[in-house]
Amino acid sequence: MKISKLVTASLFSLFVAAALNAAETTVLKAQPGSKIRIDGTANIIHTHWAVQSPLIAGSLEVGPGFPTEPGQTATPGKVDAKGECSVPVRSLRSVKDDGTPDSDAMDDVMYGKLKAQDNPKIIYHLTELTLKENAKDKDSPYIFDSKGEVVVAGVTNPVAFPVNVLPVPGNKIKVSGNTVLKMTEFKIQPPAPTIALGAIKTGDEVKITFEWLLAPKPTTAASK
Repeated sequence: MKISKLVTASLFSLFVAAALNAAETTVLKAQPGSKIRIDGTANIIHTHWAVQSPLIAGSLEVGPGFPTEPGQTATPGKVDAKGECSVPVRSLRSVKDDGTPDSDAMDDVMYGKLKAQDNPKIIYHLTELTLKENAKDKDSPYIFDSKGEVVVAGVTNPVAFPVNVLPVPGNKIKVSGNTVLKMTEFKIQPPAPTIALGAIKTGDEVKITFEWLLAPKPTTAASK
């Protein structure tokens, strides 16, 4: 009887702890309005290329130390956070300087290099988030250091870069940042277009710039 009561009490304690932890956790879901851009270079002076997509799917689960309100005071240090986002490879389109569509042929080369048929998404897994600097005012972002893994063309590599977190109107959060990656780190040989007998070669480094718009997951009647 005593053992049964002890087991029951232990299970009840675990249930309460889990419930409290769930209450302190906020799930943020990706929203329309996100965007990602990849910029690269070529070996001809003043030549560069860019592709972009308006689609960033995924979610971010954060604990109580993550700022969700403008000007909210937060304690610097590691924040309980985990998440995943993805970009469909075929949603990426080459663009000119003014943002208008550029070359379908370049898109086909890109899809081939990214092995889109077997790896239709670029995926990022967040593994660690550390608040470095509080927002200076209600219109300024919180500055975090992030660590995670990115999967490109079926190859996974660790990445670390700063991100800005800015609560915006509509009860939404904008997570933005940029980082530089090398194609060869993902076993991708930089393209060399056949134009000019192959004399044009793209650089190994590319710059990734993104804005990821998120909002709290709506509470359903079943979860109340």
